[in-house]
Amino acid sequence: MVDIASRVWNHKWKIDPIVRSLIDTDFYKLLMCQSVFRNKPDTQVTFSLINRSKHVPLADLIDEGELREQLDHIRSLSLSRGESTWLRGNTFYGKRQMFRPDFMEWFEGLRLPPYHLERKGDQYELTFEGKWHEVMLWEIPALAVLMELRGRAVLDRMGKFELQVLYARAMTRVWEKIEVLREMPGLSIADFGTRRRHSFLWQDWCVQAMQEGLGKAFTGTSNCKIAMSREVEAIGTNAHELPMVYAALAQSDAALAQAPYDVLQDWHEEHDGNLRIILPDTYGTKGFLENAPDWLAGWTGIRIDSGDPATAAQTAIDWWKSRGEDPSEKRVIFSDGLDVDRIKELHSQFAGKVKASFGWGTLLTNDFRGLVPDDALAPFSLVCKAVEANGQPTVKLSDNPNKAMGPADEIERYKRVFGVGDQKAQAVLV
Repeated sequence: MVDIASRVWNHKWKIDPIVRSLIDTDFYKLLMCQSVFRNKPDTQVTFSLINRSKHVPLADLIDEGELREQLDHIRSLSLSRGESTWLRGNTFYGKRQMFRPDFMEWFEGLRLPPYHLERKGDQYELTFEGKWHEVMLWEIPALAVLMELRGRAVLDRMGKFELQVLYARAMTRVWEKIEVLREMPGLSIADFGTRRRHSFLWQDWCVQAMQEGLGKAFTGTSNCKIAMSREVEAIGTNAHELPMVYAALAQSDAALAQAPYDVLQDWHEEHDGNLRIILPDTYGTKGFLENAPDWLAGWTGIRIDSGDPATAAQTAIDWWKSRGEDPSEKRVIFSDGLDVDRIKELHSQFAGKVKASFGWGTLLTNDFRGLVPDDALAPFSLVCKAVEANGQPTVKLSDNPNKAMGPADEIERYKRVFGVGDQKAQAVLV
């Protein structure tokens, strides 16, 4: 097993680059990329870094030259033969050849497109422009680079034994959480922590700890590189990015109202079984379900990623019942800012009502809260989102208004079109 503290102490980034592979990314990005490659190949988009935690001055903490070096390294990456073979030949969710030959031929020749980096005050402006299916693959590695460079800025000031103690304490924290989780009967939990992880080595350690500590209750990881190397399931379906861009392309209010369902119609034609998971909160869960076509009720389940998770789960249960479906046969994936106490609470509350499962993210792979002075390693809320599509701004409403994004006038238009009323604001931790 890797001695992470010693690797950090002896750090040379060319030995430990932050992003090691084009598949050091979340599985859902590759699934969505194939869908976009097929359905929207000519769409031009802009992705932009958004630091929701303004108190974290990234440009003061991270050297611009080092950031550029890491980003340039990512642009040099391409699929290895082994990675290509894994994607082409592996079975994902019980399906062989999940990735079509035409997509794989394109992906095997891909180098990520250029980036634009500029310092603005104590923050960085980092944007990516180009064809959607190329630019979208910048999201996860860009976040991983910023998160880890911020961590390295803190770790570089620490001594050798101080680092040993830090990682020993962090490992103990993770293991104590696992000990709580292993006492929960019927638990189903996966690692969703790539985008805001402490580091690649740390995420890899957490996955191995979950494998040993939880056994069959640990269902896999969203990280393709780690799934391949640790021989666990790659987990993921789709994300808010798809409806945000489809909506931005809509030419009328009627087309806008239909856009989230157009996304899932395209997905429906490509995938079946466990990949048919609805993510309903982009423009409000309640309205999305009320206006959903009947065929969506037959999908496998739903992912809950904003607002009060218990309320959203109950809304889904009521909707399934109203459409003649048995909720106890449906999968509900909780994935928003989870930690052990919340997982335990939701697992108990919905036992027997649905097939509950959990995507455990930042507070698995980056919980160093309180372990260094000034809480300088605490996770923070950093995202990289599609902000424009074919020259039109994108909008996200969410079930939590603190996660909303887009121009104010467009946000109001979207609220009107999707019938979003008053919402309860909740703190965004990660």
